[in-house]
Formats: sequence, C-alpha cells, structure tokens
Amino acid sequence: TDAPSEVMASLGIVQRDDPILRRGTRPFDLPAEAEDARRVVAALNSAAERVARAHTFGKGMGIAAPQLGIERAAAIVRTPDGESITLLNPSIIENSGDTDEQYEGCLSFFDVRGQVPRSHVINVEHTAVDGEKKITIFNRGVARLVAHEVDHLHGHLYTDRMRSGVTPIPVEQYRGTGSGWEY
Repeated sequence: TDAPSEVMASLGIVQRDDPILRRGTRPFDLPAEAEDARRVVAALNSAAERVARAHTFGKGMGIAAPQLGIERAAAIVRTPDGESITLLNPSIIENSGDTDEQYEGCLSFFDVRGQVPRSHVINVEHTAVDGEKKITIFNRGVARLVAHEVDHLHGHLYTDRMRSGVTPIPVEQYRGTGSGWEY
C-alpha cells in the first residue's frame, strides 16, 4: 500500500520539501479580489473532498492555500461536527485560556503525528469576501485546527511549535486515528 504521504501527494497536496510551505502568503484585497478569493476557496473545498474520501478525520481537518501551491491567505477548516469554516486573511490576535498538548497531523507530511502545545481559546481576525473585517473566537479542538491552518499561511509548520526534544511519531504508532479530540 502507498504511504499516507504518497496518497496525499497523489491528491494534489504539496509535500513538505516544497519551499512554498515556508514562504508565507499574500493577503487578498477585499472586496476587489473577491473573485480570486472565491476561486481559491473552491479549490480548497474540492481538495478537502478528495482528501476526505481517502482518509477518515475524527478530529476534523483543514487545508491552507500553500498546500495546493497557491501563495494566498486562504484556508478552510472542517470541524469534527462537519461545519465548514472559511478563513481569508486570518491572523490570531489573542490566545487565552489553558494550553495543552495534543497530536496533530499535516496533509503535507501525513506519515507522522506530533504533539503540539496550543491555546484552548483563540481570537482570530479575518475578512469576509465583501471586505468586512470580523473577529471570531474558536475553542479547543476547533481552535487547534484553525491555529494550524493560520500557521500555514505564515510559513509555519506544526513541527515549529513542538517543544524542544519532542519529535513526531510514525503514524503507525499513533493511536488516535478516527477518534475525536479529548479535553
């Protein structure tokens, strides 16, 4: 069988050695670039569909534009409940509440999982297609998913956030596939 990373590559997901994942993205000028934003979001949703057919995500999943080779500030998150969140030009303006460490996976290096400390609550400023700026508060598992995608848009991978001395484990050793977040 193909390694998880090979499966993701075959579905059009940019893999870890590609420099685009480290470059950061260009924000959308909204509403002027609304059409571009919609096009990128459609590409993200279509990739998410392909990926969801190949793998079961008990904890939800997300994809950021650089993972499709697009250097723009757009990402989507699908929550464990199946809600879809679209983020354009997002930035985390506040972290609060407790932090904890949980395993994360990344479609761009899906052969491993790594324990990442993150805040339970994040406030994210983002822009609607019509140009209106909003602040949304995300909690716990969804906050973790959103923070992971916002990181992608700034050229960061979850491995950058792991405590020193902690390394990812092979997915074969990871026991949480298909199960939800635990708090």
